[in-house]
Amino acid sequence: MSKQRVHLFVKGKVQGVFFRQALKVMAKKKNVFGCVKNLKDGRVEAILEGEDVNVSSLVEWCHAGPANARVEDVEIEMKNIKANFQNLKFCINELYYRHFELTLLHVQCLYRF
Repeated sequence: MSKQRVHLFVKGKVQGVFFRQALKVMAKKKNVFGCVKNLKDGRVEAILEGEDVNVSSLVEWCHAGPANARVEDVEIEMKNIKANFQNLKFCINELYYRHFELTLLHVQCLYRF
């Protein structure tokens, strides 16, 4: 199987409905690595990396989200595989970018498996 990495921006009623936590649970079940955070503009941002079938399944899930979410749109950007999440598994924390390259601040990772 091949691997893929996607960068998602989910728009709608996606904050305050446990979207990030539900995505973390789904990712753990599917053995997908990544990070997710709330944005100030009301969207949720996520980076998912893993086997293509598992990542695609999570992307599909993001179009609906958890029960109380109302997803309006999901912007999807395909990225190059980095494999820099494998030691962290999945975390919900602040993401820091420089030219769309992800750097995780390990001390700020709130949820590790």
